[in-house]
Amino acid sequence: MGCGSCTTTKDGQPKGCKNNGTCGTDSCNKLTVFDWLSNMSLPNGEKPFDWVEVRFKNGRKHYYKNTDYLPLTIGDIVATQAQTGHDVGMVTLTGELVRVQMKRKNFDQTDEQKIYRKASQKDIDIWVKSREKEEPMKVKARQFAIDLKLEMKISDIEYQGDGSKATFYYTAEDRVDFR
Repeated sequence: MGCGSCTTTKDGQPKGCKNNGTCGTDSCNKLTVFDWLSNMSLPNGEKPFDWVEVRFKNGRKHYYKNTDYLPLTIGDIVATQAQTGHDVGMVTLTGELVRVQMKRKNFDQTDEQKIYRKASQKDIDIWVKSREKEEPMKVKARQFAIDLKLEMKISDIEYQGDGSKATFYYTAEDRVDFR
């Protein structure tokens, strides 16, 4: 079992990270962190670090507090707190490596957003329907930009996991006046 992006040799073993499919990440790319602590156990009485790294569309990542100490593993789909409503993403890192990454990225732990739960089937269904709306909405938004003669290029749209909010990503040479 190799990573999805690793090519395999003739004997079926993956190239790349040389972990023979046991790397525990969702792929071999610049966005993943190898969990070199995965086979270590905590000392007796120690609780695991209560923050988790969650990845969303296009590699966007954020750290969330696991206040209920849910038993999460890499690859779990979770419902997380958002500014309004909730979002849905995939757990990409747990345990002490999250502490290391947060320190490395100077993450402010006072920005405490939490994981609500492992995503239910209903959460996942809404998330999938929202993702399916993104491409047609991007085409429509590009047409609006052309019709309104806005000097901008809409590159992507990302719906929040509950479908209540959409973020439009765009590039422009100058400031765009949306009035």
